[in-house]
Amino acid sequence: MPQHSIRIRGARTNNLQHVDVDVPRAHVVVFVGVSGSGKSSLVFDTIAAEAGYQLNETYPPYTRNRLPKWNRPEVGHIEGLSPVVVIDQRRLGGNARSTVGTITGIWTYLRLLFSRVSNPYVGESTCFSFNDPAGMCPTCSGLGEVVASAVDRIVDLDKSLSEGAVLLPGFATGGYWYSHFADIGVFPLDTPLRHWSQNERDALLYGAGSAGSPANTLPKDYEGVVERFERIYLRSSDDMSERKKETLAKFTRSEVCPDCRGDRLGEASRNATVLGHTIGEMARMEVSELAERVTGVTEASVAPVVSALADRLQAMVTIGLGYLHLGRSTTTLSGGESQRIKTLRHLGSSLTEMIYVFDEPTVGLHPHDVSSMTELLGQLRDKGNCVLVVEHDPAVMAIADQIIEVGPGAGEQGGTLVYQGTFEGLCRADTATAAALAQHRPIKDDPRTPRGHITLADATRNNLKNVTADIPTGVMTVLTGVAGSGKTSLASELVAQHDAVVIDQRPVSTNRRSTPITYTGIAAPIRKLFARNNRVAASLFSSNSEGACPDCKGLGVVYTDLAFMKDQETVCETCQGRRFTPQVLEYTVDGLSIADIDDLTISEAIDLLPDRAIVRALRHLDEVGLGYLRLGQPLTTLSGGECQRVKIAKELRDSTSPALYILDEPTTGLHLQDIDTLLGLLDGLVDHGHTVVLIEHNLDVIRRADWMIDLGPGPGKHGGQILYQGPVAGITGTATTEALREDGFGTPAAPPSTDPASR
Repeated sequence: MPQHSIRIRGARTNNLQHVDVDVPRAHVVVFVGVSGSGKSSLVFDTIAAEAGYQLNETYPPYTRNRLPKWNRPEVGHIEGLSPVVVIDQRRLGGNARSTVGTITGIWTYLRLLFSRVSNPYVGESTCFSFNDPAGMCPTCSGLGEVVASAVDRIVDLDKSLSEGAVLLPGFATGGYWYSHFADIGVFPLDTPLRHWSQNERDALLYGAGSAGSPANTLPKDYEGVVERFERIYLRSSDDMSERKKETLAKFTRSEVCPDCRGDRLGEASRNATVLGHTIGEMARMEVSELAERVTGVTEASVAPVVSALADRLQAMVTIGLGYLHLGRSTTTLSGGESQRIKTLRHLGSSLTEMIYVFDEPTVGLHPHDVSSMTELLGQLRDKGNCVLVVEHDPAVMAIADQIIEVGPGAGEQGGTLVYQGTFEGLCRADTATAAALAQHRPIKDDPRTPRGHITLADATRNNLKNVTADIPTGVMTVLTGVAGSGKTSLASELVAQHDAVVIDQRPVSTNRRSTPITYTGIAAPIRKLFARNNRVAASLFSSNSEGACPDCKGLGVVYTDLAFMKDQETVCETCQGRRFTPQVLEYTVDGLSIADIDDLTISEAIDLLPDRAIVRALRHLDEVGLGYLRLGQPLTTLSGGECQRVKIAKELRDSTSPALYILDEPTTGLHLQDIDTLLGLLDGLVDHGHTVVLIEHNLDVIRRADWMIDLGPGPGKHGGQILYQGPVAGITGTATTEALREDGFGTPAAPPSTDPASR
């Protein structure tokens, strides 16, 4: 008999407090709760982790060593599990050879099609693979780009040679290479390069290969500055030091390959056509256009290939990615786009009774596009699968078969089951999510007055159609529009044209030793506080110094390599995870030892530690809603939304002069209840004199902006135009207008507020 539910008893992973719950199978179950409540601990770190662990155990050791490692959760009992597929927001990444076409497998079908019916005939499908020597362009090795010297960065035209006009390491006055061009008696040493003739500058940079005088008077063995630089840095087969890599990044740029012009393929392959188009041209078509185009191939011999290709392209259109093209690098995809591409792999699967786990699948989707994702979740369920979703979007909650809320608060105040039932029941419940759903924020009717504006001129990046916009300064501006309409391109162009601070959701640190203590710089004040109270040396209270446990070196844990099994992390038997020697732990401040400090939350530390420097450094983290984090919690464990808030707190703490801040979907990972906290943070940046520009789909944030720029009308080539710019209350006639005029459930939204307190 198949199990009708996933039965969990005594779950205590992270902050879960012995949770007992039965999660129905063959349902779409949405898990909600405030940020840090424990919903991810239940879904990802308990259900998915145990399912992944048990599946791995069925394989022999050799295979297990090559599979993803799963930490077994702390739980009394789980039953009713099946193989799990986790579809998270982690960017696809990959290297320079990874494209939308290769990661989805669509490129395989396209090159198979070209290998059978192209005109002229070229050869097998490997001839159309830029990752295979048979097909790749020999000039760029299939990358479509070459690294070239950035001459404008190599020399300062306003300086003379004697003043250090050549900026490369070792080429300045007194440098090792300086004499090679300064002592040959050809170039004027004291004249700024700007006053040289073009022939003189070319001779300096490119040597005898350049035309005209004084190239004709150069010594036969003279090597131009650019020639020498490229020989040393670009054509060296030696492993590069970090210093060499930094120099290469500073003085070079990527350029389109001069031979293949970005097609990545050899001459024969890039000139072959199907339906009058080369494979490179098809790689640059939007997926929606390509899906229509390939159905024009009618040869019976390749009918199965055309059918499979068209089905996969149409699937991309269905999940809202029709604006992408197959040649796009995976490193440029957003977290939301990456998640939907991962989902694509499972659309055609015949497997049933699987567990699919989604982490906020509507991230990056305009409210107009959310229905495409909710339909996909329903399709996976209807095939007999169990679909578990961690989500804050009311539109996803509304289509759930069941909702489970974890809470009631964050951290220690969370970790319990506070609601399980239907969406209608949740709306009537007494929970944080129910209260947030009942709150409707009106459109701001009295926006702040800008101090001035900065102009974004003639932007043509990606799909932008020669866009010019005036961004008001001293206020909060939101960039809106359907997915793929050009919002991110517009923000990137703003960064390129003006100095801006980008606050994204990338990890704050990759070092396990990095914690709120180290990030805020309060480690030294804490050590001094303990030293002052106990009249001993401050170095005793450093886990990297003399007070550290000698066996675990102050880590508190010992790592054991278990070959094919996940490295075992065990608590140090000597210090029991306390990291310090027994003598050091005897010293206290208000009854707290130095080891107890790690267990304090940020909010508790502000109240309990009597030191102004500590309170001042932690206050901003508390203000951004991260008071529940423990001082000793590794920053590597933070979610994307938490990382972004940590960075906002740092800017609030450190910024001194007005700056331009750009944030990409800051509501990612935020519970509806936390929107007010975020809005308060953004208002804080504006009140400090800064200019804030957001890319955002959350309607509550859009309604509270001072200014908006709406792009569209559609994605990709159908977008890239400014449909409206001005106060939010004035927008009409766009997809964003329709969403703003309704709440999350399709009913009319509240009118603009007349209450001054809401402004």
